[in-house]
Amino acid sequence: MNNWQETLLRGESPIADAVVRVDTYGIALVVDEAGLLLGTITDSDIRRGQLLHLAMSEPCSKIMNAHPRVSNHGQPPAHARELMRRHTLFHIPIVDEAGCLTGMARIDEPWAARAEDQWIVLMAGGRGQRLRPLTVDTPKPMLKVGDKPLLESIIGNLCEQGFRRFYIAVNYKAEVVKDYFRDGADWGVEIRYLEETSEMGTAGALTLVPESQQQRLVVMNGDLLTKVNLHHMLNYHAEHKSEATMGVREYDFQVPFGVVNLEGHRIVGIDEKPVQRFMVNAGIYVVEPELIAAIPRGQPSDMTTLFERAIADGQTTSVFPIREYWLDVGRLDDFERAQTDFRKVFS
Repeated sequence: MNNWQETLLRGESPIADAVVRVDTYGIALVVDEAGLLLGTITDSDIRRGQLLHLAMSEPCSKIMNAHPRVSNHGQPPAHARELMRRHTLFHIPIVDEAGCLTGMARIDEPWAARAEDQWIVLMAGGRGQRLRPLTVDTPKPMLKVGDKPLLESIIGNLCEQGFRRFYIAVNYKAEVVKDYFRDGADWGVEIRYLEETSEMGTAGALTLVPESQQQRLVVMNGDLLTKVNLHHMLNYHAEHKSEATMGVREYDFQVPFGVVNLEGHRIVGIDEKPVQRFMVNAGIYVVEPELIAAIPRGQPSDMTTLFERAIADGQTTSVFPIREYWLDVGRLDDFERAQTDFRKVFS
């Protein structure tokens, strides 16, 4: 990689600077004043920092991988490529005997080819009760945000990332969705339909995926306006060797009163209008076929039940913190906000 110097940061540099480099180059390299490699930062490191509620002003040394894999200066390029292939890395620093950075190797992951083989299930069967009267004649994913249906924006964004194969789960006003998208040819994609005869829940709809297609699936609610990078989510899922990964979003709630802290009857402190932070389900998932095969047939089942069952069975589950734009268009005020945000974020 010829421009590897542009990825460099000091340990005291803010996380915000690391975000810019990772979004531009895929990695940030942390060095000291002598050029000694102190660590690396990738998209996954930034997202793990989110789980710790680290502010963008915090030093990037708090999220860096202080023990990265490296290739030694003078080794043939094939050595670096083999390390990246073996450990599913896209970049690897090259250092001299003293550990000082001398370069960086990069392998271009064939994301487009991999994305073309990945099936994405979009959930579009709900009744959208909280959006009535807008959804009396139109299913929620087909409501227009900007100049196009919400579901079309979702498919368009995923097309830009290279994804081409979609299942759409339909039930309420199914013909509206099917008549609009048909087989997807107008968008250069393949669309098949999972037709629910009754409401089956998000997980229950996955049982309609033909057995021949029972592979790892990306599942996404059809009422989301988001720029989430699914490549990063799939990499994160693989990196953590998860059977199921749930996209999550930080949600802040400010208590509108002073919270009194007690020990028995004694007041030991007062927090004035504290802010509580939670990680909430963002409606985007990656699920391995073994979990899909275990979903009960012929009865409603939701994704929270799937995760609870996986946890009870000792399966590995992970959360993927979403740092990109994300909005659940579930209520009338969300729908109004989506109209404003669409012009800013998607124009």
